[in-house]
This record gives sequence, structure tokens and C-alpha cells, in this order.
Amino acid sequence: MPDHSLAVQTEDRRRWMGLLARAKGDAIAALVAGIDLPTHTRIRGPETGLVMLRGRAGGDGAAFNLGEMTTTRCTIRTSAGQVGHAYVAGRDGRQAELAALLDALLQDADWHDAMMAAVIEPLNAAERARHALRARRAAATRVDFLAMATMR
Repeated sequence: MPDHSLAVQTEDRRRWMGLLARAKGDAIAALVAGIDLPTHTRIRGPETGLVMLRGRAGGDGAAFNLGEMTTTRCTIRTSAGQVGHAYVAGRDGRQAELAALLDALLQDADWHDAMMAAVIEPLNAAERARHALRARRAAATRVDFLAMATMR
């Protein structure tokens, strides 16, 4: 990982972990398929369980339990000693393991740039394309009420 302040490193890591958690496991597997990944050992998991989701009425009111969500977590250590962690929604153990491996590799200066280019940037581009498509579809259903009022 390039030499940055701790705050920048934390923000970068938050960003790539968010992408890995939101991506489909098959998409991640396809991106790393041609890469000779280092060996790693599982420290924990992948294991599936439930987490309690909490909410707040109005965004700032009293907290309440919204419900439970299935999550899968995994922690791995690469042969170079880097440790990676991942929590993903659902039951996809392969996604959790790949996300944890990529987390470890992205923290390693020798692997960081290659994994950013091969995995994180394509995932980010795909996510932005999905968001743009959703925005275009929503815009197509937009109704201009002011124009309707002047039509009378």
C-alpha cells in the first residue's frame, strides 16, 4: 500500500471493502481467475451467522431493533503474513474468503497496485454503471407537476 496517513489508509480500505461486500461473489471470482494468487490460510471461517440491524426513528430518534440479516465472515492470513477480514451479506462463503484475501493483498505494498487495477477499479466501474442505469430508469418515470398544472 502506498505510504499514506492512517486516516487516508482507513478511508481507502473502507472504500475497497465496501465494493467487495456489495459485489457478487461470481464477479470477484471472474476478476481474479487469471491471477496467480498467493497461498493463504483461513484463520476464521468462512462462517455464516446473523447480525442485528438497528435503526433510529427519523434518523436521530431512539434506537430500535429493525431485524436480523444473514452475514458471512472470513479472516485469512497470506503466506507473507498479511491478515485480511471480510463480512458480506448473505451466505456466499467464497465471496467472503475472496474479499478477505483481497483485503490482505490490498494492504500489501507488493500487491496493492495490481489488485486495485485488476479487481477494485473494474468493480467500481461496474457499480457506477449500475447506478447510472438505475438513475436513467428513474428519470424516465419523472413527472413534471408544474408542467401539468399549466396544461389546464
